[in-house]
Amino acid sequence: MLGHSHALSGLAAGAATLPWAPLHGTVAQMSWIAAAGGFAMLPDLDHRGSTVSDMWGPVTDVPSGLVGKLTGGHRWGTHDAVLAPLALGGLAILAADTYWSSLLLMALAIGLALHALHFVIPGTTETTIVGNIALSWAGAWWLLDHSPQPTWLPWAVALGVLTHIAGDALTTAGIPLPVLWLLRRTRLAFSPMRTGTVIEKAVLVPLFMVATVGFIWVNTDIRDAFDPIVDRFVSAG
Repeated sequence: MLGHSHALSGLAAGAATLPWAPLHGTVAQMSWIAAAGGFAMLPDLDHRGSTVSDMWGPVTDVPSGLVGKLTGGHRWGTHDAVLAPLALGGLAILAADTYWSSLLLMALAIGLALHALHFVIPGTTETTIVGNIALSWAGAWWLLDHSPQPTWLPWAVALGVLTHIAGDALTTAGIPLPVLWLLRRTRLAFSPMRTGTVIEKAVLVPLFMVATVGFIWVNTDIRDAFDPIVDRFVSAG
């Protein structure tokens, strides 16, 4: 799937899982959704030239080359539905208990989401290296400054990674057979859909956007802010 499709599906998954997310408060809820959306891009850190690799220039490009070599290339290790969530979520556990490492993880998630969703954001600031770094780190600082230490980050990483893998499983390239691909490179594909088709752009993308808004409305307190407006409208009618 395309980068923005992964990010949007991650946002939808984050909003849908809010009732079970280990967090409290509106800011923490928004952080969870943003993190799930951004981390839904993370598996593509396995090859240079991806949205993840290009985002912060050499800072993300060099690691992507190393990750690709360690995990067997694009759409192998980082797309294993068992190993990838465990490995990446496990790394996040090491970072979730300290402020600066949590800040880095959150900035990475926000930066990825901004970069992938640039087509719905006015201007191009979020697509430049300096602009993306400034926006993502400022956003991460604000979110962490207004919510408790995000010990839930490993869960958001795992959710985003699994959402990405599920999306790629719907394309013709498929995903590796979990764990067993290490013995023999075998792939799974659950539909004949190709990346970037009309179905993805005209059906899945709008569906993910509507789902995200709908789940946010249902699963957060944001709708309470509209209650006075609705009541006034009803009374006037």
